[in-house]
Amino acid sequence: MSDVGDANPFADPFGDPFQDPSIIQATTTNQSVNQPAVLPTSVVNSSKSSSLGGVSGSAPPPYTPTPTSYNQNPTPNQTLSQAELQRRQEELERKAAELAAREEALKNSQNNIRENNWPPLPKFCPVGPCFYQDINVEIPPEFQNIITYAYRLWMLNVAVLFANFIGGLAIFIGDGDHEIFSASILMLLFLTPLTFLCWFRPLYKAFRSDSSVNFMVFFFIFFFQCVFSVFWALGLPSGAACGLITALKTHHSIGLKVFIWIVAIILIVNAVANILVLLRVHSIYRHTDASLAKAQEEFRHSVFTNELTRQATSAVATSLTRQAFGGVSTQGSGNAGPGLRY
Repeated sequence: MSDVGDANPFADPFGDPFQDPSIIQATTTNQSVNQPAVLPTSVVNSSKSSSLGGVSGSAPPPYTPTPTSYNQNPTPNQTLSQAELQRRQEELERKAAELAAREEALKNSQNNIRENNWPPLPKFCPVGPCFYQDINVEIPPEFQNIITYAYRLWMLNVAVLFANFIGGLAIFIGDGDHEIFSASILMLLFLTPLTFLCWFRPLYKAFRSDSSVNFMVFFFIFFFQCVFSVFWALGLPSGAACGLITALKTHHSIGLKVFIWIVAIILIVNAVANILVLLRVHSIYRHTDASLAKAQEEFRHSVFTNELTRQATSAVATSLTRQAFGGVSTQGSGNAGPGLRY
């Protein structure tokens, strides 16, 4: 009676079908069959440790990177390399400026006629400059040093001629010998322009336009220049120069003797400088494509293309033709005379 009185009068008489013990047992059995077995974490870790332990006995230590030390003070090698790079940079900038100046000058020369600038005479002089000369513009950069050296050598030759003139004047005043003094005047007046025209200008034009003809002219003239410079440095009695022998023979006064020795030393230095320039130019000439055959070809080309030469040749050919036809007509008239008498 008690069970009947405690029952819920509103409860479902059939109950929850999902709470049936048989259904719950069947569902749990199916899930356990479909899902794989999951091992405990401790078992998995122990198996991994055992497998790794078979490969290596202990774990590697952690990597600790070494901190890089930066030295603020550069080493001597670094300083030297920086100085070398700076020097090369300045040299490249200087060459670039020279090339830009040459290109600008060449561009201006195409539009304007270059005015002669050598010799640099004053404005009031009635005679103007005779040549246009600019080493930085007309000469290639690799040959500018030798041309500059040759130009300074020519100025040294002029100074030597002037010093020889002063020495000859001193000997003439102290000893009364006028031979060296007279010859020194002639050499100063004539050799100053001749040396410029005969060997410096050919050398300048040879490097300016790579002319084999001018190279040959320079070698021919400058060889004799070297011979005469050695002759003057020795100071032979008939050499008209205050050279070594003349200095040894001077015994008049200490001042005159010292001055003649100074002139002799200048002449010796000039002779050595001439020989060095000749050897240097010859060394450069051998490394170029200039040759005697090329010089002959340039000479023939210049002769045939020169307007004055063509006019002179045409005039000579015309005169010879007229003379030939004049002789033929004279002979023809002489032969026809007797035949017309009939």
